[in-house]
Amino acid sequence: MTQVSKSHGVAVLVAGALVALAIAALLQESGRPQPLPIALPPGFTAEIFAAGLGQPRGLTVDPAGTLIVSLPAQGRVIALVGRPARAVTVVEGLELPHGLAFRHGDLYVGETGRIIRFRYDAKSHATRDPVVVAELPAGGHHWTRGIAFGPDGALHVSVGSSCDICRETDRRRAAIVRYGADGAGERLFASGLRNPVGLAFHPRSGTLWTTVNERDWRRGGAPPDYVTEVREGAAYGWPDCYAERGAFAADPELEDRRDCRGLTLPTFEVPAHSAPLGLAFYSGTAFPAPYRESLFVAMHGSRPELTLAGYKLVRVVFRGDRPAGIEDFATGWRRGVRVWGRPVDIVAGLDGALYVSDDHGGRIVRIAFRAR
Repeated sequence: MTQVSKSHGVAVLVAGALVALAIAALLQESGRPQPLPIALPPGFTAEIFAAGLGQPRGLTVDPAGTLIVSLPAQGRVIALVGRPARAVTVVEGLELPHGLAFRHGDLYVGETGRIIRFRYDAKSHATRDPVVVAELPAGGHHWTRGIAFGPDGALHVSVGSSCDICRETDRRRAAIVRYGADGAGERLFASGLRNPVGLAFHPRSGTLWTTVNERDWRRGGAPPDYVTEVREGAAYGWPDCYAERGAFAADPELEDRRDCRGLTLPTFEVPAHSAPLGLAFYSGTAFPAPYRESLFVAMHGSRPELTLAGYKLVRVVFRGDRPAGIEDFATGWRRGVRVWGRPVDIVAGLDGALYVSDDHGGRIVRIAFRAR
C-alpha cells in the first residue's frame, strides 16, 4: 500500500496535530460525539465515535453489533464498547494485525504472515485457536493482509507485492489467494494486483471487489490506482503492464516485461496515489434507497511530497448487480494542504451507520443518515 512518509512537512504535521488535539479536547469536555467538518450529501452527518486510539486500521462488527478494530502498531485488536465508546482489548501480542472477519461467531485476524482464528464470546474476549493459514509471505514493501469470506464460505486473503516493480519469486505476492475456511486447499484466485488491500463481496451477486495501490516509478509519476471487481483466474497486469484511460500500457522501467495481451482491465481507475484501502457494501436500510448496496471506498490519500489526491470516501453506484459509476461521498479530511484525517477502512454497523477508521487522527468516524 502507499505508505505514510516519515518526512511529513512541518506545516502538515502541526496543522493535523492541532486539529486532532482540538477535537479530542471537545470530546473530552462534552462526553458526547462531536460533529466533523466532512462534506456529505444532504441528510447525512459525520461525528467522532471514538478518539485517542493511536492508529486504528481494520474494522469489523461482532455478532452483537460491537465494533472491532485492529491496531497494527500496537499488535492488538480491540472492541469499542458502549457510548461513549470504551476500548477493550480482545487480543494482543500479534504481529501487524490488519484484516478482520467473523465466521460462525469466530474472529479471524490477518497478521502480516498468517491468519489466526479466535473463539469469541459475548464479553468481547477471544481465545486463540490453531493457526488457520501459516507462512504467508510476510512484511516487505506491503505488509497488510486483508481477509474476507465469500458466499461459499471460502477465505480470501489479499497479499501485496514486495516492491514497486520487480518479478516476484512467490506467486502469492501481488495477488488474492483463496483457502478453505480451515486454511486448506490454497489456490491463486487472481494475480497481477500490485497491492490489493480491501476485500468485499457484493451482497447479491457474490462478486469479489478489491482496492489496488499501483506502482511508483523511479523517475517520478505513477499510473492510476484502481477499484475493481475481481474475476477468478484473471491477471491485472503488474508488474509488466498498467491500466490508464481504459487501456493497458507496458511498464517503462521493467526490462524483461511481457506483453499486455490477455490481461483484465480494472473496473474503475482513480487518481494516482489516492491510496484506496478499505471498502464495504452497504446492505442496511437506514440510508435512502439510492445508497443501498452501494460500495463505499476509503481513499487514504497521497504522501505529502506527491500531488494531493484522496483523503475522502467514494461510492461505487450500481444499477442492479452491475457497477454504473463512481462518485465522491464524503470529503473534507483535507483542507487545502492541511490534512487532519486519513480514512483507512469502512464497515456498516448493525445500527445502519457507516464506521470509518482514521489512522492519522487516531479516531473512528460514524456516518449516519437523519431524515428531515
